[in-house]
Amino acid sequence: TSTDCRSPKNELIENNFIAQLKLLRQIDIHITGPGTGQMYQTFLSDGSVTINLGGIKPRGLENSTEAYSSYLEQHMTSGTPYIKGLYYPINERQKGIKKDEIVKLIRQASQLILDGFSLPVNPRDNLAPDGQLFVEMCEKDKEFCSLVTKRTPDKNFNCLDIWVEDFVHEHRQWQMGGFIDNGRNYSCPFNHTLLHDLRKKHGIQHRQLDH
Repeated sequence: TSTDCRSPKNELIENNFIAQLKLLRQIDIHITGPGTGQMYQTFLSDGSVTINLGGIKPRGLENSTEAYSSYLEQHMTSGTPYIKGLYYPINERQKGIKKDEIVKLIRQASQLILDGFSLPVNPRDNLAPDGQLFVEMCEKDKEFCSLVTKRTPDKNFNCLDIWVEDFVHEHRQWQMGGFIDNGRNYSCPFNHTLLHDLRKKHGIQHRQLDH
């Protein structure tokens, strides 16, 4: 520097990670499924689009009628206001990934980039339908919102261990009456009627799970 001619002790040298970040900055459309791949989207350039292909839950029931779509880290997209998030159709993912649906999403992403979209993107607009449902549920049921967001010594940890899709489809601790594990009942109370109404509002198909 102009005030210190000594060599810095911590130098940033070229490495594989830096090369990967440079590549990400050149990507306009980022396509990934749930998991680690979702962590890359925060390194995309302003005005990029990320497509979440989703997965299927519950584990072991992927090919059953009880399966439902799972986007997992959609909160990463919601918290990245300089990109736009798109999602594989929530009521179609259980049927597998279809080429036609992928093509539609890529074309939609391309059009968004060509037309341009306003920044910052509203966090709610970057959520999948079940994520938007969760936000609305939190707004309308304050006790539920406190249950799943505030950690206190007397609180059941299972109610803080939440993935949106499990809650929306009332799986395990979110089902009426909870579930039994080693003779102990785990249950998280909330307004099930409100959830059912919001599922209809957001167009999320649901099949009653046989837990």
